[in-house]
Amino acid sequence: MAATLDLNHSSVSEFILVGFSTFPPHLLPIFFLLFLLMYLFTLLGNLLIMATVWSERGLHTPMYLFLCALSISEILYTLSITPRLLADLLSTRRTIAFAACISQMFFSFTFGFTHSFLLTVMGYDRYVAICHPLRYNVLMSPRGCACLVACSWSGGSVIGLVVATAIFHLTFCGPNEIQHFGCHVPPLLKLACGTDVPVVALGVGLVCITNLLGCFLLILLSYTLIVAAILKIPSAEGRHKAFSTCASHLIVVIVHYGFASIIYLKPRGLHSHKSNTLMAITYTVLTPFLSPIIFSLRNKELKTAMKKTFLSKLYPSSNQVASVNVVLEEGRRMTIPSPVGL
Repeated sequence: MAATLDLNHSSVSEFILVGFSTFPPHLLPIFFLLFLLMYLFTLLGNLLIMATVWSERGLHTPMYLFLCALSISEILYTLSITPRLLADLLSTRRTIAFAACISQMFFSFTFGFTHSFLLTVMGYDRYVAICHPLRYNVLMSPRGCACLVACSWSGGSVIGLVVATAIFHLTFCGPNEIQHFGCHVPPLLKLACGTDVPVVALGVGLVCITNLLGCFLLILLSYTLIVAAILKIPSAEGRHKAFSTCASHLIVVIVHYGFASIIYLKPRGLHSHKSNTLMAITYTVLTPFLSPIIFSLRNKELKTAMKKTFLSKLYPSSNQVASVNVVLEEGRRMTIPSPVGL
């Protein structure tokens, strides 16, 4: 992708990521350890979800297949930002090459928007399951689910390519200090020079806001129809069971868009660089960290499958002994003759 962009018109060959450089040095190792543990837990949690869905045939349904795709996008999103962030926390030279900055922006936008599209698809899946249960197998056929996942990934890739191409076709004359820990669009626009900067800023803003707002409104519409259908269920137990199938997805949506709104809808100029950095961390590190926890704890079926799958692998001998005892007991009952006359 970098090869398709004309980089010769910019005099800047690398950027300096200011990020955490304004924080006291003694806090940086603490941040490193905290973010490293959260990053590793994010990877482990999403891999655990994927392994559970893969190994349990009972979970081979559209809802859990979408969850696997969501876990993949989450892993790749954090991989595009967090390792670089961790390295810069322990480094005194926080520079990033021009091409590396392009790549980071492309992949972070691609996987970030793929994540939003997949959350929208999962909302549609819950709408069909609750509002049209008799047509669920037709509307959410394997081919249809594959098309929805492919469209989500394709849409994310297109937006990532459009944003990265638009930003890095601008001219960067200097200075080259990005007031962020990554190649974020607003700080980069402040470094660009030329008369086309406002046009690019408006275009990129419209692309991002239109897609994010569109995803949010579609999810909101899905849950409006879901709630209306649930309220028509006569029994309280039925209403609770129906809502529990979409509770974890709804919580993740609230967390995802809640932290995103804090970052992108906050008033300009009212926060210091340190507070802006910490708020950006909530979306970059904290949101992916919370997502597998919410899905694992709030989804009873997934939680049960995890216990069944991984406890059997951790304690295979005890399970085998129990199975042998059951077989021996059944055999003993079949072979011992009954007393005469009874």
